[in-house]
Amino acid sequence: MYIVFEGIDGSGKSTQIQMLEQWLEDNGFRVETMVEPTDSEVGKLIRQFLQNPDATGDTFQKALALLFAADRMLIMDKLEDESKIIISDRSYISSLAYQEPFEWVSVLNKYAKKPDLVILLDLDAKTSVSRTSGQDTFENEEFLTGIRQNYLNLLEDYEHQIIDATNGVNKVSSDIKKAVAPYLGICPDCIL
Repeated sequence: MYIVFEGIDGSGKSTQIQMLEQWLEDNGFRVETMVEPTDSEVGKLIRQFLQNPDATGDTFQKALALLFAADRMLIMDKLEDESKIIISDRSYISSLAYQEPFEWVSVLNKYAKKPDLVILLDLDAKTSVSRTSGQDTFENEEFLTGIRQNYLNLLEDYEHQIIDATNGVNKVSSDIKKAVAPYLGICPDCIL
């Protein structure tokens, strides 16, 4: 199974992925986690781009979309491994939510693997900004409000669960387990 966590910055994806990974392993599943951008040379270049204060121009954004698509292609073989559950912190859905023009970004990611389940950790932009305290050039309320709406609009094309990320860490974790359990043959009502 290929599970993708999506959401605007500060929604708790990294924390919740670790918690889900531990729970799945405790229930006998083999799990591998990944993050986009990856630690590849392309992924490192993306991180450098994201720190650039001029990262908002159209040409720059198109170059970034190309880099994300290239980085994503480097992990495609891992996503075909059916012997384990793959949990990813972001996917091509992030590119569709964050980058423009939508049609062009869609074509760039035409061969990206579609997730079996998307978990959107939903968070309002004001809370996101307060949690991240301006760690990169994209963290402002107006921009993140638009990205959050893009995510909500995109989800209709995917098997998904929307989880309220404003709840406490343990409540969010419990909600995620209950959302994932039926896909794995685990009784969702048996989860504490």
